[in-house]
Amino acid sequence: MSLQGKIALVTGASRGLGEGVARALAEEGAKVMLLARDGDLAQKVAREIGGSAQALACDVSDYPTVERAVADTRERLGGLDILVNNAGVIEPIADVATSDPAAWARNIQINLIGAYNVVRAVLGGLQQNRGTIVNVSSGAAHRPLEGWSAYCAGKAGLAMLTRSIALESGDKVRVFGFSPGTIDTDMQVTIRASGINAVSQIPRANLSPVSHAVQGVLYLCGSAADDLIGQEASMRDEAFRNRIGL
Repeated sequence: MSLQGKIALVTGASRGLGEGVARALAEEGAKVMLLARDGDLAQKVAREIGGSAQALACDVSDYPTVERAVADTRERLGGLDILVNNAGVIEPIADVATSDPAAWARNIQINLIGAYNVVRAVLGGLQQNRGTIVNVSSGAAHRPLEGWSAYCAGKAGLAMLTRSIALESGDKVRVFGFSPGTIDTDMQVTIRASGINAVSQIPRANLSPVSHAVQGVLYLCGSAADDLIGQEASMRDEAFRNRIGL
């Protein structure tokens, strides 16, 4: 698949899945803007990617900051065709009864409101040229897990946001949810350290490589995925894995 000439914005792009997606998009010919709260680390990744890759520090929970970052992206790279909405946090991992209200709210502010903020800032432009939005979801959007009430609630809200965008946009934008499965990232280190729920008990050796999920995101950015528009693709779905060659 070639994404030559496409312009992509990836949030949470300083490490993990976001970093992997940014690198892969650039390898397929896209110009890429990396957004992350850690702007220095995002800049380091962008320099390693080379070419037209650039990076900006951005807290997606703050809409004016997001709006400026999107405007800068359009000005620097010449437009926008693809959004990979990946920024997210797992904390707090705690029972509802003992959870910290401020940390719980912060999770929603990043995982749900942050995702909305970026979609809100890019949607008008993407609708003009039938651009693509990939909202990174989770199996936790559909299955509650002990200690993950904030994460599950935020991802469930994001799944509904994806469906709302699809309903409102019709064929003007290609929007997908994407569940990457349990992949080997820093988030999984935090999860294992918590010792809470079954996911924390999965040995690192049993986690999927980030590259598999990256392959799934890239597939959704191409026209072969048009029949999946408005749906959530999952790396746990054997049919989807077969489609992308895994």
